[in-house]
Amino acid sequence: MTRQWVGGFLMGRPPVAALLLAALPVFGQYPGQVSDSSKGVPALRAVAVLEWTGPEGKPKTSRLVPVTVFDGEALQDGGIYLARPEPLAVYGGVEYILEKDGRHIGLFDLQRAGQEEGSWVGFGSWRPIPKPKPQFSAQQAQIDIDDEYSDRPVLHRKHHPGDAPAKGSGQSSGSASNAPPVDPDRPTLHKPSEQTASSGSSSSSAPAPDPDRPRLTEPAPQKPAAPATTTAYVQSLPTISDPDRPRLLRGKYTGDGPPIAPSLMGLPSDMHQMVAVSDPRNRPQHPWVFSWANPADAAKMKADMEDLARAALGLTPPAPATPPAASRKAASSRKTPSKDANPVADAEAAPLRDEQYRVFELAYGAGATLVLTAHTDGPLVQQKFVTLIAQPDLYGNVIVLMKSVTDGAHLDDKPRMRLVDAVDAMGDNRGELLFELRGLSQRQFALYRVLRGSAEQIFITSGGDFGIAATH
Repeated sequence: MTRQWVGGFLMGRPPVAALLLAALPVFGQYPGQVSDSSKGVPALRAVAVLEWTGPEGKPKTSRLVPVTVFDGEALQDGGIYLARPEPLAVYGGVEYILEKDGRHIGLFDLQRAGQEEGSWVGFGSWRPIPKPKPQFSAQQAQIDIDDEYSDRPVLHRKHHPGDAPAKGSGQSSGSASNAPPVDPDRPTLHKPSEQTASSGSSSSSAPAPDPDRPRLTEPAPQKPAAPATTTAYVQSLPTISDPDRPRLLRGKYTGDGPPIAPSLMGLPSDMHQMVAVSDPRNRPQHPWVFSWANPADAAKMKADMEDLARAALGLTPPAPATPPAASRKAASSRKTPSKDANPVADAEAAPLRDEQYRVFELAYGAGATLVLTAHTDGPLVQQKFVTLIAQPDLYGNVIVLMKSVTDGAHLDDKPRMRLVDAVDAMGDNRGELLFELRGLSQRQFALYRVLRGSAEQIFITSGGDFGIAATH
């Protein structure tokens, strides 16, 4: 398949939506908008989560977890949509664009699919987005005829009025009389006098050549070289039957692309996550990061969100009790403390472990959406987890739209919410918040839409019991 650069993307491997479009007329029993005409078939859009260990761009292990497929009307479960037997969202040859905060940072080419703990995942290779080839403009290649007689230095001899015509130009030899007179003092280079073999005569007036004088001579004519052969010779290696012989190739190679990374198993502590999107349409990047007009507002909002998180986790120290009247009278006779003294503010704030604080602009011109996730310290069964989705009001106060609090002893009843990123799941230029709902023995992925001062769960994957919306 010929690769070509289309609108900022390298189009070589088919995106998942292209494969889904081809399969829609065949598997009409699945939900979705089906049409016999290609004009009536919607452009499908798939969203997945890439999970990997190791450095970004060169993972040690990796896998792609399908989340949703938007069929033009509704969000379908990417883990089961058009599975025959593997879902089309993880079909071999599908290419995903990796996104971070809405910016395209790489490509992930699926090469095979498999099941882990009963759920379909895809395996492939991570590669960077190729840079577009520089386009050579025709205007750059055009010769400026009007500038032919300018004084700008060039690397070729310009034509001036009165010059003799160039050899082979087709002009008559009579026009050479208009050439300017030759300067007798101007040094020139001449070929040495040679005897004419045909006439057998030589120039008698030429002086005897100096044998020690360097001369400029033309190289001897050579026969045209034979065309180079394009045939390559390869000697086959003997068949290696030693199973213990080390190999330099890691992973399983299918022959369709680079070697794939070894499969990622389980949920290791050093696992990273990133949004992946496959869409046949050419869509520009849509960064989701909110830019504060005043840096002081950014610091205040983060501090307010951290205070709310500590209060939800029970890390805020209790307010000091009111002393009795006699104690107040005795305290008043003492030295008045400084106005800046604040024992509550001076106390060290309780730490928030694995704090993740992000601020998004989920639509063009929309306000800030604040998301904070964190947990307390200690063993897992004693940890408490909090997730907050909030927005600032007109007066700079934080309004909590959704709050989820759980602990390590009840994760299978109420999972912890781990933010993956914002993603445009339906291709409408509006971002949704993608969360992983992780319990002790199961997990799911859910999308939340923030709109009109509320955060609503609009989709959740199958394979678990976490379909109940979080506590508001």
